[in-house]
Amino acid sequence: MADDTTMGAGGGPAGEDLEAPAALTRLIALADVRFNGERPWDIRVKHPSTFDRVLRYGSLGFGEAYMDGAWESERLDETFYRLLSADLERHLTRVARIQFLGLFLKSVLLNRQSRARAFQVGEHHYDIGNDVYTAMLDPTMSYSCAYWKDAETLEQAQLAKLRLTCDKLQLRAGEKLLDIGCGWGGLARFAAENYGVEVTGITVSKEQQKLARERCAGLPVTIELMDYRDIQGRFDKVVSVGMFEHVGPKNYPAYFAAVDRVMAPDGLFLLHTIGNYDTTHTTDAWIDRYIFPNGKAPSARQIASSVEPEFIIEDWHNFGQDYDRTLMAWWRNLDAAWPELADKYGERFYRMFKYYLNSCAGYFRSRQGQLWQLVLSKRSRREIYRSLR
Repeated sequence: MADDTTMGAGGGPAGEDLEAPAALTRLIALADVRFNGERPWDIRVKHPSTFDRVLRYGSLGFGEAYMDGAWESERLDETFYRLLSADLERHLTRVARIQFLGLFLKSVLLNRQSRARAFQVGEHHYDIGNDVYTAMLDPTMSYSCAYWKDAETLEQAQLAKLRLTCDKLQLRAGEKLLDIGCGWGGLARFAAENYGVEVTGITVSKEQQKLARERCAGLPVTIELMDYRDIQGRFDKVVSVGMFEHVGPKNYPAYFAAVDRVMAPDGLFLLHTIGNYDTTHTTDAWIDRYIFPNGKAPSARQIASSVEPEFIIEDWHNFGQDYDRTLMAWWRNLDAAWPELADKYGERFYRMFKYYLNSCAGYFRSRQGQLWQLVLSKRSRREIYRSLR
């Protein structure tokens, strides 16, 4: 963490006037948040560089200032819940709008999720260290929204999600299941052990592949390091949990065409994805730089229009508010385990993950973020699909 006398980005030394610019004070007041207030969700400014960084760089500057210790919040999740609920993007400064325009043009003009970039998110985020994710996640190593309907613990909720997913797919013993974005093999292992299916999982993370193979040893499970565009073979069922956010709108047709190519005529495809409450063309600049490079949460409109050429929507289930609880459980796990990880990863990494998990909890709490499970079939399927709900 930068100390109080070396904080950069235009700020002066500690002790300089910490009074916020009037424009920023008015802006966050729309969300019932104050600078240097006494409520748990108020922003306590520790260094004046905070204001300049927000005015110059918008959400990117805000997040980087937090990583550097320039501001604090006792309840970071609540801070973001209020800021996001107020939809403050409508009140962006001119400079922040220029930054937003740059991200928009990149998204529109470039294919940021091309084949050449496919493995970047694995290298940047998923390969940082399996010890971090083992500490943060539950024993199933599920890095996606849990299903809390009848659960009290994170593990119970993740097992319920895995069971719900497999039941929606109507898995039968002897079938072949393709798991696109298999992570550390939690779903592959669960499906093989409990439903008697043969699983092929693919991931763009070397560390995920390594641990998934260890966790699935002795089971009819194959884990490959592979981009979805290279999938070959024929599968009775296909599942993708928490991977579609890395596909990008320009590649939705290729993604669904790949699933259509390898799925049996009477098969089922379950798509589990974060969704955004409206259609946008950019991702938060801080999330894009520090957490999920090239990521983009789809809107309902984007998904619906993209599946039309190949699939029929059999079921669309939203349990997005469960992600808030999931993220806060991950944060508590990581925070509790941090003393064993601190020397290896450092304070700035800790603050980065705290910011990431708590800001995302606020995103789902505000209802901007959704979590959808879609069950899709081909037009050739004759068996009637009965929703579990």
